[in-house]
Amino acid sequence: MSGLRVVPSRGRLYVCDAGGGGVAWYDRGSGRVSLLVQERERDVLDALKPFLTGPVTLGPPPVPDAAELARLTLPPDDDLAPNRPGEALLIALDRDPAPRLRADPRRHTLLAEQAVGAALDRLEEAGCRTLHSVPLPGGGRVPHLLIGPAGVFVLGALYARGHRVRVSGPLAAVGRRPAEPLPRRLRADAERAAYALTAGVGPVLVLVDPAGVSVAGDPGGLRVLRETELPGLARPGTVLRPADVEALHARARDRRTWARL
Repeated sequence: MSGLRVVPSRGRLYVCDAGGGGVAWYDRGSGRVSLLVQERERDVLDALKPFLTGPVTLGPPPVPDAAELARLTLPPDDDLAPNRPGEALLIALDRDPAPRLRADPRRHTLLAEQAVGAALDRLEEAGCRTLHSVPLPGGGRVPHLLIGPAGVFVLGALYARGHRVRVSGPLAAVGRRPAEPLPRRLRADAERAAYALTAGVGPVLVLVDPAGVSVAGDPGGLRVLRETELPGLARPGTVLRPADVEALHARARDRRTWARL
């Protein structure tokens, strides 16, 4: 047995040894296998064989930048990039499902996070990078993190299908339901993310299919968007260069970055 492990991560498959060190990666778009350890070529191809869909080229990797080096040395168990939208909720629902015939509000939250996550992942073509279900000390989590040319954003999703949403200061209310402090939590999460990443981070509340939206009072830097408006966060800007985006993404995808908060 080669002892190699294949770890998927959006467009690439990373081949790691038993200790989590990088041995090679396969770029699905270009069909290229970049070997970091030349003498393990046969083991790498054997490990990747179930995933290869056509002819491939092999060779040494291009000269890596700092972000690439950080990604290659990141232990797979500490890599947050494979997290799916709503990852934490999916795990919670699997471990502790609600009794049958009883509505579970977590499922609406999951639907909202999956819709927002899918929309954010499509922004990668515009030079953005996304992470989902980023764990925070104390049991909290950042539902979505977007890093792109226009800056860094913490995003929360609110299921509002067919209902009006009222945002007032630290509270948001859907229809006739009691108001919840989601805007306040998003602002606090943005402050924690800014500390962890040493970068400016803006909070964004994303409403999934609302019948209407009203914002009263001072939003305190919070942006309120419908999920159809998310492409606006990927418009070209001068806040971050592509190298900055990659460096911040490499830092953010490391679970240990958030454990130090």
